[in-house]
Amino acid sequence: MSVELTVETSPETAVAEEWEPPMPPTDLIFDDAEPLESNRHRIAMNVLIRSLQQAWADRNDFFTGGNMFIYYSSAQARNRDFRGPDFFAALNVDGTRERLGWVVWEEDGRYPDVIVELMSPSTARIDTGKKKDIYERIFRTPDYFVFDPFEPNSLQGWHLDASQRYQPLVADERGWLWCETLGLWLGTWEGTIDGEPAVWLRFYDREGNLVLLPEEAAQQRAEQAEQRAEQAEQRAEQAQQQAEQERQRAERLAAQLRAMGVDPDSV
Repeated sequence: MSVELTVETSPETAVAEEWEPPMPPTDLIFDDAEPLESNRHRIAMNVLIRSLQQAWADRNDFFTGGNMFIYYSSAQARNRDFRGPDFFAALNVDGTRERLGWVVWEEDGRYPDVIVELMSPSTARIDTGKKKDIYERIFRTPDYFVFDPFEPNSLQGWHLDASQRYQPLVADERGWLWCETLGLWLGTWEGTIDGEPAVWLRFYDREGNLVLLPEEAAQQRAEQAEQRAEQAEQRAEQAQQQAEQERQRAERLAAQLRAMGVDPDSV
């Protein structure tokens, strides 16, 4: 005789068996049409991005961007309550990929390694408060900096210590802050960029040399090529002068020999 066993499933058990983790949202936006605070803020952002790209032109293991959305959780993506930093860099990632924004779950859980916020009077409290807290607790971004392009002495920075807490960086005698993650200094530089004279936030290498923008590097190469051409022309002129001096010495010697009754050709 066969006996059929009936297992009753409660509604709670059925729901548990059918439950699947929520999928990340797919309706992400990457352009909210909100401009930066000012034209100077836009230039300042591009200076950092383009100079780092120039410094690491031979590398494809990093990504740098700015004024882009960073999506790090489903709730944040739904609320659209976090726009993202003005400048950021992520290391040891595929730098050849085209990205409209930084989507953490599409980057193997990677967050930016360096962030710079370009402050203004309306954002300073958030940049040094709420955003700093997010970068410390959620992003675990090792190096975070803030700078107001209209306030030359406003540069501040923090580095994540072993306890995963931000510790303020101490400026050197030049007022520069060391970015350990990039192996570069962050400091100010006064000059004109894109037609606007100002004190800009720039990168410097370990030796204190300014990290150039692509157009500055091109100008430097052109100036060096011009210098080499001028040096080559000077060497050619010097060689010509030496040849002329040798010719004159030979003529004087020949004249002296003829005065002595000696045929110069026989000597």
